[in-house]
Amino acid sequence: MLFVALCLDKPDHVDLRLSTRAAHLAFLDKHASRVKLGGPFLDGETPVGSLLILDCEDEASARALLGEDPYALAGLFASVDVKPWKRVVGAQL
Repeated sequence: MLFVALCLDKPDHVDLRLSTRAAHLAFLDKHASRVKLGGPFLDGETPVGSLLILDCEDEASARALLGEDPYALAGLFASVDVKPWKRVVGAQL
């Protein structure tokens, strides 16, 4: 089942995001079979959050995976919202 994760950074935490980015990208690569799509929200050129589309058994599994993300472990996010999602148009995920 697909889930969308909307993760918003704490204000003024771009340095934390940048210092943990390599670990975050390695984590996403390690879990590429479940992380179908992802990228940052931007304020101009500054990343201020993330959007991920996950393929997980259920919401609990999606939240557990998100909890292992180095960004989450570093305390980057002010909020994480997870919603079930259904692809209707666009590329297959």
